[in-house]
Amino acid sequence: MSKIPSLNYEKVIKALQRDGWVIVRQKGSHIRLQKHISNEVLKIIVPAHKPIKRSTLSHILKQAKISPEKFRGKL
Repeated sequence: MSKIPSLNYEKVIKALQRDGWVIVRQKGSHIRLQKHISNEVLKIIVPAHKPIKRSTLSHILKQAKISPEKFRGKL
């Protein structure tokens, strides 16, 4: 598994949007995104941190069902 970079939340959200995620709402420093895939709706929350910790980003990518390689390609 390749290392997940430590990135600012703006870059993370832009990359997720390129993958089809849509910002639903923002409450304080938490930004909620969702994506429709086949018959389900995936939901994730991205903290508005600079930078987002590697471990946090790793959990976000797991919930988003995106591999680190695919995510890196969207950056």
